[in-house]
Amino acid sequence: MIDPIVPSTSTSNPNSTPSPTILLHPRREPFEHGLLPIQKLVFTDPVQALTPLKQSLSSSSTPRVGSAALADALQISSDHARLILDTLSSVLHSESDPLVTARPEDVDSVGADFRDLILFLYIQSYKRLLPRSHKDSVAVADVWPSTSAFDGYLSALSPLQLVRSNTRRFMPSQADEEAHQLSYLQKHLANFLVLLSEPVEGEDKESMVLTIEGFEHLGFLIQFDKGSEGVPLSQASPFFANSDPDMPAVPVPASQVHDWLLEIIASSLEHVSEKNSAKESGFPSRSDQDVAMADASPSSAKASQSARSPFFIEGVSKSSYVKHASDLKNSSVKVINCHDSVIYALAPLRYATLYGCSDATIVLGAVGKAVRVEHCERVQVIIASKRVCIVNCRECLFYLGVNQRPLIVGDNHKLLVAPYNTFYSQLGEHMTEVGIESTINRWDEPLALGAVDPHVSLSHPAGVADAQAESATRLDPDQFTNFLIPNWFEGEPTGSTRNNPFPLPDAYLTSQQRNQKNLGEIQQILRGAPLEENRKRELSCALHVYFKDWLYATGNIRQLYCLLGD
Repeated sequence: MIDPIVPSTSTSNPNSTPSPTILLHPRREPFEHGLLPIQKLVFTDPVQALTPLKQSLSSSSTPRVGSAALADALQISSDHARLILDTLSSVLHSESDPLVTARPEDVDSVGADFRDLILFLYIQSYKRLLPRSHKDSVAVADVWPSTSAFDGYLSALSPLQLVRSNTRRFMPSQADEEAHQLSYLQKHLANFLVLLSEPVEGEDKESMVLTIEGFEHLGFLIQFDKGSEGVPLSQASPFFANSDPDMPAVPVPASQVHDWLLEIIASSLEHVSEKNSAKESGFPSRSDQDVAMADASPSSAKASQSARSPFFIEGVSKSSYVKHASDLKNSSVKVINCHDSVIYALAPLRYATLYGCSDATIVLGAVGKAVRVEHCERVQVIIASKRVCIVNCRECLFYLGVNQRPLIVGDNHKLLVAPYNTFYSQLGEHMTEVGIESTINRWDEPLALGAVDPHVSLSHPAGVADAQAESATRLDPDQFTNFLIPNWFEGEPTGSTRNNPFPLPDAYLTSQQRNQKNLGEIQQILRGAPLEENRKRELSCALHVYFKDWLYATGNIRQLYCLLGD
């Protein structure tokens, strides 16, 4: 095992690094979309476990690790090795990395840079913040139904299992999560640098240096504040900022980088703490995205102030809510605690998170990186995405157009999956923009992992941690229906998509064609029925009454009101 980095003790050097004037942020994506509940990846001592792996991988003729080599090194299945590569690809910081740009059939051979892979494996030991209770339980109870088909069953469950059933919980705020992640980076920074550094030949083992290439890979975990966006991480530091691109940069002592980053992390933590204190004192920051459901309007959404923050759609209840590409300038969306509503986010996106929603229909445009659906009940989700992860959900139906196997983890019940079933005029352009291939749809190949999430700070009963999550069932083709998105695109650029871009499997296509044929026959019979005018009026009124009853029973009446309002 390599010894930890010893902090620099030099204080008299006039050329020493000046005090930091910039702030540092953790990259949210690895922590929100990059954690896998695979027990073999959760190390008690990550440095001790990963140092031999680093040494064996770094001594290879190529710095990249393919699926077969990864499965052999970690003693895991080929499915899990491919899952690691796909997940890592979705959270990498460099869009030009060969793993990000590789076609699906080439991912196994292209592999990952071993330094990114080492950091990815290390953070599998990260413990998430637990969801927090809402301050106004009465207000939440008004939105969340108190009864469920599972309530009788859940009353007999252990406290651990009841955690999933407690759906009246809220995601930690952005500020709380950022502080938690900064503290994690602060605690483990020395270990990250050890795994990215190289020993100096002929020196003692504590003389570790960091090359400009090694430093750049810290970009997997951190990014500097605005002003340095789009700038390579090394160019935002004092160590490599003025290096000649045509000349190899001189490696820097790892202890010096360690001291500099620790100082910046401490300043960043203090900044987050001040923002939280101001909010608690009644002076909320403009950039704070934590909106309590009790304070949210029926169509509440908070736009982010910077490109690194997601767009929030929060607390929507008993209404329809629509956002187009022109509204969603940011690359990520979070739909949180929405109930009994229809939500549309029809835009090209990088990431999306759906959390704590119930009795709703949520339609996402094209999501190029990853979608996470967590703690949702009785929700229909329509997604075109590279990948989707479903966590702790029940009685949900997913209409999927996905290029990778749907990942199902945690404590789920009665999940259904079906092929993608809708379109809007710009969908094809949005899919092309974010890199989704319509010829690949793995909706019916769900991969179920652990029933317990090792990334939460809870003790797990013996044996439960190894339990497999309940998988999803295919929707009966006879129950498959198309979903029609209203034409809300007046004033928006129109696209060329006129049909569902994902080909339907034969059974679902046959069912769709049969339903269309039956509808056509019924319409023809009604038109040709030899009825007197008064009888035709009676039939027309009866059909309108039944249709109106259906609109109210399904909640679709709200969409009509929304259309009339537009």
